[in-house]
Amino acid sequence: MAVESIDAMIEHVNAHDKPLALYVFTNNDAVAERVLSSTSSGGALVNDVLMHCVVEGLPFGGIGESGQGAYHGKFSFDMFSHKKAVMKKKLGMEGANDLRYPPLTDKKLWWLKTLAVSEPKKGWFPFW
Repeated sequence: MAVESIDAMIEHVNAHDKPLALYVFTNNDAVAERVLSSTSSGGALVNDVLMHCVVEGLPFGGIGESGQGAYHGKFSFDMFSHKKAVMKKKLGMEGANDLRYPPLTDKKLWWLKTLAVSEPKKGWFPFW
């Protein structure tokens, strides 16, 4: 779409839902940078079209009404994966966990300071 001015184009883009892609055609690097920094879109290309869809190393996806997330290769896998932290521990040493629970006594404070390690050091953990 041709526009009367850069300001009019930026105003038009920002007045609507975020586009899936924004294409800017200009020989002026400052104009391209202004458009890119003043608008939000799923993807953007300067002086080209559709290439962001076909390059697998680039994420492809929208924002808001144009879609959510990023797709292609690993980006698709990451988008549809949930990284969940899971911790399992045995209850056998639960007595040692008493240090974590109130009330904080002088004896507990002494043990916490004695056992605290500011940085892991080679050899302090059996697997290292």
